[in-house]
Amino acid sequence: MKKIFLALNKQPSAYPYRSVSLSVAILAALITLSGCQQKPEPVTTPDEPVIPSQIQNETTNNTSIQNGQQANEQSLTILALGDSLTEGLGVANDANYPAQLEARLQELGYKNVQVINSGLSGETSTGLVNRLDWVAQTKPDVTILTIGANDAIRGIDVATVEDNIRKAVKQLQDNDSDVILGGMQIYDNLGSEYVQSFAAMYPRIAKDMNVPLIPFFLAGVGGDPKLNQADAIHPTKEGYTIIVNDNILPILKPKLEQIRAHDIKVTNVPAPTKIKSAETTQ
Repeated sequence: MKKIFLALNKQPSAYPYRSVSLSVAILAALITLSGCQQKPEPVTTPDEPVIPSQIQNETTNNTSIQNGQQANEQSLTILALGDSLTEGLGVANDANYPAQLEARLQELGYKNVQVINSGLSGETSTGLVNRLDWVAQTKPDVTILTIGANDAIRGIDVATVEDNIRKAVKQLQDNDSDVILGGMQIYDNLGSEYVQSFAAMYPRIAKDMNVPLIPFFLAGVGGDPKLNQADAIHPTKEGYTIIVNDNILPILKPKLEQIRAHDIKVTNVPAPTKIKSAETTQ
């Protein structure tokens, strides 16, 4: 293009017809060059227009899913409270029931669950009540309370044991912990009246205080030599596995689902709308 304009400037003014011809040629060249440029692609519109309400619904659904995932991932603390049956006397640290319960719950999708082992060998119901202030510092969402076996071995009056368990349940509930009570049964060597009274204590407490009950903590394990250690009292690792899967989880899982549903509901509650007072609007 530059050469064309230079050639035009060299033409003498005495020949106007040549200037016109060159001008026409230049104009034609410009038109040709402009036709070679790439045309912009046409803007296409979607076949179906996006309705604002659809965007709002999708946003709401995505928010609900995210809120649900957040609730599922919230930390959950379970306190295993009791005596040597809880502590896991005679088995490895990863074989007692609190450790196995934590591992099993994580397999079931409760990734941020923590089960705290607060079992103490030789613990009685009186001793447990005396250390409740200390264990309450863990701020458990759920407490699995299994106590009373050592009281029975010592022949402590059933009324005293029941009073202690009721105190423990109430104090735990007052600290916002959902309590699950583990029922116990004892051998007949203490007399049938004591045995029956002892066994009837747990369902009565659970009913009166509205707490879930594991009818017999050692069901399917107690009295089986293959599932107990040489003392015939404390379960083996295999015994604790049965206790977790067959005795604890069927009672514990509904409670955890209830807590999960409550957390999701609370998470999805919209923030309250601030209303300006008459003074600020004037």
